[in-house]
Amino acid sequence: MNQKARCVLASLFVMAVTSVVAVGQESPSYNAQLDNYPYPFPVETFEFSSQRQTLQMAYMHLKGSEEMPTVVLLHGKNFSGSYWEQTATLLQSKGYSVLIPDQIGFGKSSKPAYYQFGFPQLAHNTRQLIEKLGIKKPVIVGHSMGGMLAARYTLMYQSDVERLILVNPIGLEDYLKFVQYKDVQFFYQNEVKKTPADIKAYQLKNYYDGKWDPAYDEWMKIHVGWINGPDWERVAWNNAMTYDMIFSQPVCNEWADINVPTRLIIGTRDRTGPGRGWKKPGVERELGQYQNLGKQTAAEIEDCQLYELEGLGHMPQIEAFDRFRVEFEKALPR
Repeated sequence: MNQKARCVLASLFVMAVTSVVAVGQESPSYNAQLDNYPYPFPVETFEFSSQRQTLQMAYMHLKGSEEMPTVVLLHGKNFSGSYWEQTATLLQSKGYSVLIPDQIGFGKSSKPAYYQFGFPQLAHNTRQLIEKLGIKKPVIVGHSMGGMLAARYTLMYQSDVERLILVNPIGLEDYLKFVQYKDVQFFYQNEVKKTPADIKAYQLKNYYDGKWDPAYDEWMKIHVGWINGPDWERVAWNNAMTYDMIFSQPVCNEWADINVPTRLIIGTRDRTGPGRGWKKPGVERELGQYQNLGKQTAAEIEDCQLYELEGLGHMPQIEAFDRFRVEFEKALPR
């Protein structure tokens, strides 16, 4: 393909992206806390002190039957709690209470100028919220980065966890064994220059196998609104800071230490492999082979059942909710 043809295709792609992201308004614009972005359920705020600053953790809390456990839904890195809407509605219809927090640095929660992000810290923050709400023995569900957090939470508070459910979690392999370490500044430089086209291209390739559904527009709006908004540099900095723990705080070396019932839901098409663009010299390992990683992980956790969704990718609960629902309901405690 010649240069002129490439330029024409690039222009058409950007035009397509622009049409996708301009949903509901010509140019969405959001501040760091998404004040004018509506969530699907009422949002409350938990204020607490951490690392010599006062922070606010946004959360949604749906009440169910007193006889049923609470399910805590932990979001992935590129999302907020709002994308759990269908899952939360399903859970509440079955009598479960549902807690959906936005972690510090994400969604409607505080975006600190500086924070020592770590999975133990975020687990501790979440634990404080759970205790404040008087929740006993929750079911902990984590997707993507939220799966690493859910695993760390369970390892820290095992006696108080009813069940662990992981949905296409990252961290099924120890990335830093295979990739070069990068400073947070590296990630910030990548984040701050992102465009709506970059974000859509990433989601299209990594989440949806190159097939875009109009329903996915909603999960573009927050990112585009932040890019257009007044606090993009602060948001980008928080995005950058939260990369380090993914590489430097693995959970996959502790699967054998998990002693609560665990359920693993895997879309086998998933190929998410953080750091594959800067592997160590000589490393030939193909990262993100979820069709294998799911089986390996399930074999290492004593009480673990694996549910595979053939042909689905990193976002099964968004890409094909009806198929995801069947396996998710099997994974829930009865």
